[in-house]
Amino acid sequence: MLTFTLGTFAIALNHLLLISALALATFVGWRVAKRGGENPESVLFGLFLLGMLAARVGFVFAYWTHYRDDPWQIIDLRDGGFLPWAGVIVLLLGTVLWGWRRPAVRKPLGFGVASGLLFWLLASLSLSVYERGTRLPEIALRNAAGETVQLADYQGGPLVINLWATWCPPCRREMPVLENAQQERPDLTFLFVNQAESMQSVSTFLATQGLSLSNVLFDGGGRLGQAVGSMALPTTLFYSAEGRLLGSHLGELSEASLARALENFDSPTSATQAAPSRKLPCPSSATC
Repeated sequence: MLTFTLGTFAIALNHLLLISALALATFVGWRVAKRGGENPESVLFGLFLLGMLAARVGFVFAYWTHYRDDPWQIIDLRDGGFLPWAGVIVLLLGTVLWGWRRPAVRKPLGFGVASGLLFWLLASLSLSVYERGTRLPEIALRNAAGETVQLADYQGGPLVINLWATWCPPCRREMPVLENAQQERPDLTFLFVNQAESMQSVSTFLATQGLSLSNVLFDGGGRLGQAVGSMALPTTLFYSAEGRLLGSHLGELSEASLARALENFDSPTSATQAAPSRKLPCPSSATC
């Protein structure tokens, strides 16, 4: 399961874990403060925001080549570009500084940060182990010709599977990024699995937007999203050649966040083959 869904509301599990860690840290800090000390609630929230800012700045520096031509993307947090280790380092440094300056908050703050950080680390590790044990679902889809194809037919090389819909604004915004990546990384197979829309509406959208995509598939019942445990769009999944889930990204992809996700795979120069040698179900059509 990649998202927590309640009715029409869906949130990525890694985001939920982060919020839960903050809530736990606040609760523990409050309980410790009741036995003596200052309630660290406001300090914890400030440190949380500082850690998030540091994680974003670290990500931008690490992937600066993808931001330098369009600096406005730096403040567009919708791509989910954060470096957790940078945020954790700044969070710990901030905790030490606040504890040194305000002795009354030292103990509650220390216990709060320790409990929240430990929870987040263990939960994130468990989620990562769970994801890595997930296999490529065995599901039948349709191509642009209306023919039934099996998702497993594309296994044999690294896979990038994007779940999307034309009515989804972040899906529309990330399409040019994925189109460029498909052209630049012939060693990877990109599948664009449309969720519950007609072939005509998708074809019209691609034509009007000037998009040229290979391997556009159709999932009329949205069963692939259900199988991978994600009810949010867009969702992008990264599978190894053996069909093992290497990672996932919920939400819009930017050039930088996609570049980071593709680090799961070998670079084109180090790949032993530029693309799978077998024939894919529909390799010649621009919208197959």
